[in-house]
Amino acid sequence: MDLEFSAQEQAFRDDVRAFLSDELPAEIAEAVRTGSELSKSDHERWHAALQSRGWLAQTWPAEHGGPGWNAVQRHIFEEEAALANAPRIVPFGLNMLGPVLIEFGTPEQQAEYLPRILDGTDWWCQGYSEPDAGSDLASLRTRAERDGDHYVVNGQKTWTTLGQHANRIFCLVRTRAEGKPQAGISFLLMDLDDPGIEMRPIRLIEGDHEVNEVFFTDVHVPAENLVGQEHDGWTIAKFLLTHERTNIAGVGYAVRGLANLRALAATTVRGGQRVIDDPVFAARVAELEVDLEAMAITNLRMLSAVQDGATPGAQSSMLKIKGTQIRQAINDLARRVLGAGASPFPFDVLGDDLALAPPEARANAAHYFNNRKLSIYGGSNEIQRNILAPQIMGG
Repeated sequence: MDLEFSAQEQAFRDDVRAFLSDELPAEIAEAVRTGSELSKSDHERWHAALQSRGWLAQTWPAEHGGPGWNAVQRHIFEEEAALANAPRIVPFGLNMLGPVLIEFGTPEQQAEYLPRILDGTDWWCQGYSEPDAGSDLASLRTRAERDGDHYVVNGQKTWTTLGQHANRIFCLVRTRAEGKPQAGISFLLMDLDDPGIEMRPIRLIEGDHEVNEVFFTDVHVPAENLVGQEHDGWTIAKFLLTHERTNIAGVGYAVRGLANLRALAATTVRGGQRVIDDPVFAARVAELEVDLEAMAITNLRMLSAVQDGATPGAQSSMLKIKGTQIRQAINDLARRVLGAGASPFPFDVLGDDLALAPPEARANAAHYFNNRKLSIYGGSNEIQRNILAPQIMGG
């Protein structure tokens, strides 16, 4: 494959940069840069700016309201958006449920839900993980029993990201106990205002409220909210995870993180010299740069294959693992540069004078702690290695 972008792709990159310069609100970019928690209105404002250009539903075909981008265009946008400190597009309705409805939904479901995702009427969250069913998703126990024209749902979901902002949730539920665990799972759409649903916040180690746990007690869900066929939810789940993992390497975020690391090390002096001039530190940064370049090339190869109609295979698992390791290593090195300044909390060093860590320290502390999840979400790295083993080594 040609690893150089075409003239058309370079022109698209220039268009993306101009859009980000003109339309990304400075205060939102600064909040992203400093690791501050974004409000629902911040996300909605950014989504509205993208939708006004027709760039919000980036994985959707044009006939359903998407821009009709190919995989390389999505990669270019993701990289430029990360470098500009744009918020990550909230993926649950746009990048997860939308493609599922386009592939498996009825015409009525598509007409009902797709426009509401685009205009922001509906904010979706994901009900996959459970306290005893995370990486082993097939062991989920939330059950849905058919009762006339409804399903009655009981159980619990956890790690529900940004669920506090959502009005709807798509869930994997167990509709049959017999046979293989994967063969008894169905995919349901639910309204979070329905009686019997309770959401409780989970506070993360850096103090942010990003995730939640959700409890279902005799929740009645209309049968027409079933997506696809009953007991066929595992097929839909695998399709959704393929979309989730296509750009899971996070190349753009790693490029931005490495640039920030180099800038931080160039302005931090320790022992009479800049940290960037320390040969041991410089060697670590160089190793990361080599790893990142290799990952970027592998990512482009996979995107090229996807663009030609292939389904991501072993490469997506490799990219998930390597992308996780690189981004976490960047966070770790930045904390080493900052030293005591990397504390995520204010600390008292001069009696009554409260010294605060600089904004870049706050950002790195938030990213460091939050990015520990990268090893787990989208399929834990251990599971990815189990997927890779038979594909690469046989057996």
